[in-house]
Amino acid sequence: MHNLYRLSKPKDPVAHDTAVPTSSAADWGLLLIRLTFGLLMAGHGAQKLFGLFGGDGLTATGKGFEALGFRPGRLFAVIGGLSELLGGLGLALGLLTPLAAAAIVGVMINAMATVTGAHGLWESDGGVEYSVSIAVVALAIAAIGPGRFAVDRFFRWGSGGWGAAIVALGLGGVGAAITLSL
Repeated sequence: MHNLYRLSKPKDPVAHDTAVPTSSAADWGLLLIRLTFGLLMAGHGAQKLFGLFGGDGLTATGKGFEALGFRPGRLFAVIGGLSELLGGLGLALGLLTPLAAAAIVGVMINAMATVTGAHGLWESDGGVEYSVSIAVVALAIAAIGPGRFAVDRFFRWGSGGWGAAIVALGLGGVGAAITLSL
């Protein structure tokens, strides 16, 4: 393995270190995923909070949360809406990516525990399929890292990895557990 590394190493390390890196299809693909997923999640939060994009707004969403057992419903609607809005914007921008992913994961754990969990797997039966997919995409972005076209690129936490994924899952789980226990 050591010899393989030496064979693949550039012959001129100075030229390699000063070269401007070019973007790859993976960079652009990750940006596409982050923007699409993040902005859709932010829009979903805006539906809850402000009634935008055909949403019910805070009053009706608060009543829905009360019907699920979250009291006061309006407060939990604000928490859920802000988690989706800010988590989505964070993922779209690639800003504080592990925390943004944690916000989305936490909301989805709550959705599975209170709404979809009793209905099995498939969305067609009201199950967890959609919530699991959203949580996994957020977690995967944290693990992979936000990529080259992200604000986090300039910070230490911006490279993803196991630590970022564990932070996202751990904080999302703890946040969900606190919310569910209240």
